[in-house]
Amino acid sequence: MLQEERFLRIRSLLATFSRVSVERIVQDLEVSRETVRRDLLELEGSGELRRVHGGAVATGPEPEPPLSVRLVARQKEKRAIAKAAVGLLRPGQTLFLDAGSTTSTLAEEIATLSGMTVITNSLTIALKLAGADEARSSRNDVRLLGGQIDVKTQATHGEGTLEDIRRFRVDVALMSPVGLHARHGAMSFEHHEAAVARAMAEQAQQVVILADHSKIGLASRVTYARTADIDIVVTDAKAREVAGLAALRKACERLVIA
Repeated sequence: MLQEERFLRIRSLLATFSRVSVERIVQDLEVSRETVRRDLLELEGSGELRRVHGGAVATGPEPEPPLSVRLVARQKEKRAIAKAAVGLLRPGQTLFLDAGSTTSTLAEEIATLSGMTVITNSLTIALKLAGADEARSSRNDVRLLGGQIDVKTQATHGEGTLEDIRRFRVDVALMSPVGLHARHGAMSFEHHEAAVARAMAEQAQQVVILADHSKIGLASRVTYARTADIDIVVTDAKAREVAGLAALRKACERLVIA
């Protein structure tokens, strides 16, 4: 096996498991422990991993904080993005919303509308739109996707969720990534979250990405929508000060600054 092929396999293992043992790499690649040791030394030298006792761990982007933390961060910017995103919608449309703090803010704006069909994997969004506070009845059709529940994100995921998504063909998918990069596109840190967002994008006539300025130019672990596949990016005014905005503006079809 060529060295570059071994490197690709090691990167793939680390992207999947974050931490991998030398023994696992030896078995997967069918090479000697000495070959693995040399490969890990070289990959560590280039900053792609960190060697630890018995194996290696991935280096790179940090996972997102819990949803409860993200919900209170950059609220002003997220509200502006949500209001601008609602202005892009038309009465009677069917929408996908993935789980996130920005899309949760968007749900509050959509709740003021009527006649929309919203399909989401977010428990938080579904409850907001369904009028869970019992103070009002929902004016929109709200559908929660099935699947396994992730407590941290308060959302469903897994094959059951993906199967549910594939049953629908929607007008617009509105999603909020961990990072939005001109070359790498809209990205997530977790593979299962990226799988949900990717499936939503594939089943939508229009893909709208909601990303506050802190996410512009940021790359994470897993791409779920290439820049060429994104129809509209909505960001906030502070994005004008971010170095990555110019490249993103050139790469995407339409960019809206709220």
